[in-house]
Amino acid sequence: MSKKIVRVAVQAPLPGLFDYLFPAHMQAEPGCRVLVPFGRGKRVGIVWEFAGQKDDLPYKLKPVAQVIDDTALLDVPLRQLLEWSSNYYHHPIGEAVATALPVNLRQERAVRTHRQRYWALCATCPDAEELDARASRQKIVIQMMKEAGSAVAETQLRELGADIGSVLKRLAQKGWIEDSARYASANAESGESRQKLNLNDEQRDAVTTIVEADGQFAPVLLQGVTGSGKTEVYIQAAQAVIGQGKQVLVLVPEIALTPQLLRRFQAGIDSAVVSMHSGMGDSERERAWNAARSGDARLLVGTRSAVFVPLPELGLIIIDEEHDLSYKQQEGFRYAARDVAVMRAKQSGIPVVLGSATPSLETIYNAIQGRYQRVRLTRRAGGAVPPTLQAVDIRSEHLHGGLSATLIKAVRKCLQAGEQVILFLNRRGYAPQLTCNDCGWIAECEHCDARMTFHASAHRLWCHHCGYQKPQPKVCPACESEELVYLGQGTERLEETLGELFAETPVVRIDRDTTRRKGSLEAHLEKMHMGESGILVGTQMVAKGHDFPNVTLVGILNLDAGLLSPDFRSPEKTAQLMLQVAGRAGRGKKPGHVIIQTRNPEHPLLQELLCGDYDSFAKAELKERQEAVFPPYSYQLLLRAESSSAEKTDDFLEYAADTARELLKNVEIWGPVPAPMERKAGHFRGHLLLQAAERATLHAHVDHWTQQLRKLKTARSVRWSIDIDPQEQL
Repeated sequence: MSKKIVRVAVQAPLPGLFDYLFPAHMQAEPGCRVLVPFGRGKRVGIVWEFAGQKDDLPYKLKPVAQVIDDTALLDVPLRQLLEWSSNYYHHPIGEAVATALPVNLRQERAVRTHRQRYWALCATCPDAEELDARASRQKIVIQMMKEAGSAVAETQLRELGADIGSVLKRLAQKGWIEDSARYASANAESGESRQKLNLNDEQRDAVTTIVEADGQFAPVLLQGVTGSGKTEVYIQAAQAVIGQGKQVLVLVPEIALTPQLLRRFQAGIDSAVVSMHSGMGDSERERAWNAARSGDARLLVGTRSAVFVPLPELGLIIIDEEHDLSYKQQEGFRYAARDVAVMRAKQSGIPVVLGSATPSLETIYNAIQGRYQRVRLTRRAGGAVPPTLQAVDIRSEHLHGGLSATLIKAVRKCLQAGEQVILFLNRRGYAPQLTCNDCGWIAECEHCDARMTFHASAHRLWCHHCGYQKPQPKVCPACESEELVYLGQGTERLEETLGELFAETPVVRIDRDTTRRKGSLEAHLEKMHMGESGILVGTQMVAKGHDFPNVTLVGILNLDAGLLSPDFRSPEKTAQLMLQVAGRAGRGKKPGHVIIQTRNPEHPLLQELLCGDYDSFAKAELKERQEAVFPPYSYQLLLRAESSSAEKTDDFLEYAADTARELLKNVEIWGPVPAPMERKAGHFRGHLLLQAAERATLHAHVDHWTQQLRKLKTARSVRWSIDIDPQEQL
C-alpha cells in the first residue's frame, strides 16, 4: 500500500525538514500547522511540501498526529523568503519559520480572527426625528451612529443596554443599517481621508520616484538630512500604494520610534494601520499579525521580526533608519531585517525604500554601484535650518557632574528663552564604576569580565552584560573601608545633577530603566511634546526619529569611546550616532545648536563630522575599507563559540579552523581568538572569522563545514553559532 509522505519544518536546532507519514483521512496544504511526534513528545510544525507517495520505505516514519489549520498560515512567497533566509544565514529552517509566527501560534492553538461586527447607516435610513415615538431605542441607536459619522462597533452600541441586540436586528431587517466585519484592535484606526501636508519639490520628486516603480523591484535609497520630511514622503507614497488596493510594510529599528511614527501614519493614512513590536503582549501581536495576514490591515509598522509577517497584497516596503544596528538579530536566528526586506521586495517584484540621514556604507556602496537609486532630500522641511556644531575640549576642565561650564551656560540660556534641551549620554545607571578610595577595589561581575554599574534608584550593583545583580555594599569587601567612591556618570546621575542645577525645570529621563512599564515611553515623550519638561536626558533611545520642534540645544556628553574603538565599523557607527543625535536640534522655526564634549578635539573623524558632511565622511571611509579589503569590498562569516571551559572553547575553534582550511578554498581564516569580553555569564567565549572576496565563495561549503562541526563529540558541550555579515564582534 502506497504511503503519502509530508515534509515538515519543526522548530528545533537541527538543519533540514523532517519526513512524516500523512494519514489518508487528513487534509492539509503547504503552509498549514500540524502536530507531529518529535523525540519523546510532540511539536507544532509547518507543512512545507509533500514528497509524493511510496510503496516501500527503507526506514520507519511516524505519522502526523493532527492537522491544526484548515488553510495555510504562510503563503508561497513568504515560504520562499523563509527558505532563502534559512539558506543564506545557514540556520535551521524550523527555527527560521518560527520567527514568522506569533508566540501563541507556535503552540497547538487555533487561529483567532479577532473580528467583531460593526454597524453603519444605510442611505435609506431615516433621521431619528422621523421615527415613531414608540421606537425610542431605535432612535437612540440611529442618532449615535449618525453622530459617529462612520461604522460603530457592536460592543460599543451594546453599552446602551442589554436589549440593543434585538434593536440592531430589527433595524437591519428594515434595511436601515448594515453590518461589516472589521479588524478589532486598540491600535488599529480607520477613518476618513486626512489632509495631506504640502510637500516641497524634493519630497514630491521622491514620492513620484517611489510610486512610479509600482509592479517592479526597485530599491530606492532616500537620503535626507535630519528634519527633511522623510516621514511625509513615506506617508504619501504609502497612501498612493494603498489606494491601488495593496498593503505596505514599514520597518522601524526600535520600539522607541514606533509610537510617534505610528501616530503619524494613522493621521496620514485613511486605512487600518497596525503595529507589531516586542513591547506588545502575545495576544496583541497575534491580533496585528492576523490583521495583516487577512488583509484587514493595509499598513503594518513593525520592528525587526515584522519582515516575516504575512502580507498577501504587499505593494511597498519602507525601511526607516536603514543603517540602524537593531535590524540585525544578535541571538539565535541572526538575520538582518533590512537585507531580508530587500530580498522580499525582489521576490515580490515591488519597490523598497531605504531611508536614512546617515545611510550604512553598504547601502551607499550599492547606490554607487547602480544597484540602488539614490534620491536626496537636501534641506529641512518647513524652512528649518541645520544646527551648528561645536566641540568643547574638556581635557583640563573640572566638570560639574559630567557637564562642562560651556554646556551648563548654554542649557541655562536655552531654558530662559523658553526652549527645550536634549542631553545625550549612552550609559544608563548612576555610575559605571564603584571603587574603594583606600585599597583600589573595584566592583566587578562574578560571571563576566566586566565592571558592575551602580543603580541608585534600586541601591544595587548591576551587570549590564549578564543581568547579575547584588546589593550596594556599605563597606569595601576587600578592606572594610567606608571610603567607597562612584566614578563616572550614567543617566541617573546626570538627571540628579540637572535637578540641582536647574531645580525649577522638570527633567525627563528616557532609558531602558524608565521605560520598562507599558506606556511609560509614550508618557515621557508626551511630556516633551506638551512642554511639561524642559530637559530630556537619554541614551540612544532618543538619538533618532523623534521630532521636538522646541528643542534648540543638544548636548553630547561622551563621544570619545566611539572615536577610539578598534572595531573597523566604529567610525561609521560613531558618525551616524553623532549626526542623528545632533539632528534633534532646531527642527522647528528656531535655529539649533549642538555641543559635543570631548577629550580628543583634534581627532580627524570629529573634525570631519563637525562640518556636518556625511557624504565626505562616507567617501573617505569607503576608501579606507577598500584599501583594507573590509566589507562592502569583502564578505564575512563569524563563528562564535562559548562553553563553561576556556579549553573546550579553544579546542572547538581550533578544530573548526583546521576543518575550514581543508574545505573552504579562497577564504581567509582569522583566528581563533578570545572574544573582546572573553568571559560572559560564566561562559568563556571565542571567535573565528572567515572572509572572502566573493559572497558565493564564502557560502559555497559552509553547510558541509557545519555538518562536520556537529559530528565532533566535544561540540555537544560547546554552544556555537554562525553569524553571516556580522555587525558586532562583542
